Amino acid sequence: MGITSKAIQIETHGGPEVMKLMTLDVPEPADNEVQIRQKAVGLNFIDIYFRTGLYASPLPHGLGFEASGVVEAVGKNVAHLKAGDRVAYGQSPLGAYAEVRNVPGHQVVKIPDGISFEEAAAVMLKGLTVQYLFRQTYRLQEGETILLHAAAGGVGLIACQWAKALGVKLIGTVSSPEKADIARAHGAWATINYTNENVVERVLELTNGKKVPVVYDGVGKDTWEISLDCLQPRGLMVSYGNASGPVTGVNLGVLATKGSLYVTRPSLGAHVNTLEKMQAAADELFQMITSKKIKVQIDQRYPLEEVAEAHIALASRKTTGATVLTLD
Repeated sequence: MGITSKAIQIETHGGPEVMKLMTLDVPEPADNEVQIRQKAVGLNFIDIYFRTGLYASPLPHGLGFEASGVVEAVGKNVAHLKAGDRVAYGQSPLGAYAEVRNVPGHQVVKIPDGISFEEAAAVMLKGLTVQYLFRQTYRLQEGETILLHAAAGGVGLIACQWAKALGVKLIGTVSSPEKADIARAHGAWATINYTNENVVERVLELTNGKKVPVVYDGVGKDTWEISLDCLQPRGLMVSYGNASGPVTGVNLGVLATKGSLYVTRPSLGAHVNTLEKMQAAADELFQMITSKKIKVQIDQRYPLEEVAEAHIALASRKTTGATVLTLD
């Protein structure tokens, strides 16, 4: 016997107004699924990409990839969870904007004591993103200096803290003095306000002309060229998002002329595609939080029915830290 759940669905691509609050039937969990009554849902820029159609998925569909809650029921093949467990996930099929939903069991992990539902929902996708960027894509070493764009955003503030904990000097780009203050308060070694400073020149100054071995760029087309120009010879450009739009028309010869550079376009899903990989990444993330090396900053909270306002705020670059949808 299934149950019903309020959930956000879109039937067409477009602005925030295309998100509709609907009541959906939720069936019993399948053999490999977990049914979760959700407490909080994390918002991310990728949700906007799917709403607008930049990233395509067959319509109609839900939105959202990360949330936390309590297990209602488990399918017969799920051995690591049981009803009543406090859980979270950061990489699921579309549809996290919902009160109750079924999620593949291998994507769901228990939340340790001391981490709240809101913190878990706010940190899973963003925190696991920082984990794979800093610990897997390019494994940062103490003493290195790196460049990360959008340092005051949801991913950025976790990255600033994680870099500091590793003994890494993070140079973060920001769009205002206020965001610079926030990034530095969270552990950024230096900040560059790209609205009135030349990023490449400042990186040269801050590194005594050496540039950086790796750039983490979640912005996309607006920063592509800048990022390449900040890299040392044989440096790595990590393009992990498109907040300003996708990078297109790339001439690979540019990588040669700028110093035999490397470029990668990684995704979280490829790094946590089994329960073992997800658990290992989540364990490291949770340990950073419970040891107080990372503090989860949630600066915006909205009820599910106000999701349009949440998307408008996120897209306008007016948010700092994480944004969550709260569910009773």
